[in-house]
Amino acid sequence: MAMKSFVKVHPDSHFPLQNLPYDVFKPRQGGEARPAVAIGDYVLDLSAIASAGLFSGPILKNSDCFLQPSLNKFLGMGRPAWKEARTTIQKLLSSNEPALRDNAILRKKSLLATDKVNMLLPAMIGDYTDFFSSMHHAKNCGTIFRGPEDPIPPNWFHLPIAYHGRASSIVISGTEIIRPRGQGHPTLNSPPYFGPSLKLDFELEMAAVVGPGNELGKPVGVNEAADHIFGLVLMNDWSARDIQAWEYVPLGPFLGKSFGTTISPWIVTLDALEPFACEAPKQEPRPLPYLDEKISKNYDISLEVQIKPTGQEYSSIVTRSNFKHLYWTLTQQLAHHTINGCNLRPGDLLGTGTISGPDPESLGCFLELTWNGQKPLSLNGSTRKFLEDGDEVIFTGCCKGNGYKVGFGTCSGKVVPAPL
Repeated sequence: MAMKSFVKVHPDSHFPLQNLPYDVFKPRQGGEARPAVAIGDYVLDLSAIASAGLFSGPILKNSDCFLQPSLNKFLGMGRPAWKEARTTIQKLLSSNEPALRDNAILRKKSLLATDKVNMLLPAMIGDYTDFFSSMHHAKNCGTIFRGPEDPIPPNWFHLPIAYHGRASSIVISGTEIIRPRGQGHPTLNSPPYFGPSLKLDFELEMAAVVGPGNELGKPVGVNEAADHIFGLVLMNDWSARDIQAWEYVPLGPFLGKSFGTTISPWIVTLDALEPFACEAPKQEPRPLPYLDEKISKNYDISLEVQIKPTGQEYSSIVTRSNFKHLYWTLTQQLAHHTINGCNLRPGDLLGTGTISGPDPESLGCFLELTWNGQKPLSLNGSTRKFLEDGDEVIFTGCCKGNGYKVGFGTCSGKVVPAPL
């Protein structure tokens, strides 16, 4: 029998009792930041639940992890604490448990409508790494910039390629993105272009949120890596393609990427995603032993990108992709990240890279959708090669099956003009 909550949850909600994603919020009427989980159209204030003594398990009973302004302490406690919290919260919110259901004072204090709160970044993000894990995206980018003869460099099939990103410019969904300025390729004998980016793009990504870290010099084995991943968020790693194309040789992205990265507020845990696990693509050649997993899995997460053009009332769907298309798995990404002894910390973010599928309708950025601006895309009567000022980009992600949904809500951002 399916679990049911005493809190009314619409059948189409991303946040049923089977999900319970985590974030940090502030009440709009005032108050400190505190952790929460989502249930239907409400947030459950975990600081209120903890203060009432309802976390009575052996790990969380005397912990102040839910009295913090971020999730970092809880993230660092590891899987036993996460499982204990999930079991307790599911029981408290279930329809046949009276402890919260029948306590009107605590219910009023702890269950707040989502339209009465402001969502914040769920953790203090010390470091951010962006991978390049979609074979379809890698092939398309290579074809665009280097031609179809050998679009994917040989090292790509041996290791999860990545670069170190900028954590300070990671922002929560709904934050406006200022069009970046920088240099672009020179034309003929002229000096390099300087000004607002003319090829501003979105990138459909997801990101893993690191739980317990590892000591400096001590790698995490690929078969233990899942215990170091708390969950996933949606992520838009905005890209200025013209700035990036001019600067990236020989050291890779810099100003073309560091101006803004948007994430969704809710972290969906790997425990909630487990019913939607699926087999990862077959890897050829077989990975080196430190990346060769006993069980290699992805998750069946349907992803969608909508763009609401400036001045228009309605948005247009431009992409439908799926997390399961990724070639390199989350656990391989984390294991590779630490194989040189690099120490990860709770709250670190590991982006997947653009998630493109095999079909034209499943490409994860304008660079691919318009083939670097050569094939403009139609959006409700207007056309786009890249993003224009005023355009709003909206990501959604959801798992469906077993009679319920496990979703991520939305990850959105609007482009505003570059400063004069």
